[in-house]
Amino acid sequence: MRRSWIWLMSAWLVALTATLGALFIGEIMGMAPCLLCWYQRIFMFPLALILGVAAFSEDRRGAVYAMPMALGGAAFAGYHTALVAEWVPKWWIPCGPGPSCSEQRLEILNGIQIPWLSLLAFVAIAFLLFAYLRKTRP
Repeated sequence: MRRSWIWLMSAWLVALTATLGALFIGEIMGMAPCLLCWYQRIFMFPLALILGVAAFSEDRRGAVYAMPMALGGAAFAGYHTALVAEWVPKWWIPCGPGPSCSEQRLEILNGIQIPWLSLLAFVAIAFLLFAYLRKTRP
C-alpha cells in the first residue's frame, strides 16, 4: 500500500498545479476565463481538494470519487481543444458574450494553448488514478 501512495500523490500534485495555474492566469494576469474554461475549473478545483485529502489520509475512496471528475473534465477539455484546433464547426461554439472559447490569446512554450494543457492535466490525473486504483484493489 505504501508504494502505491506515490500515484495518488502525483495526481494531487497535477491537480494542485493546474488549479494554481488557472488562478494565476485569472486573478494575477487578469484574463477572464471563457465558458468552457469555467466548466473545466468546476471539475479541476475540487480535484485538488479531494485528492489532497485522499493522498494525506491514504484513503482509496478519494481516488474512486475523483475518477469521474477527472474524466468529466477531460471531456470538456477535449471539446475545448477541438474548438481551438478548429476540428469542430464554428456554429458548435457554446460561448455567448464574453471571452471567446475558440480564440485563445495565451500561449505557453511557443504555441501550447491553455485548453491543451487542461486536457493533458485531466488525462494525466485519470491515468495516475487508474494506476493507483489498480495497485490498491481491495
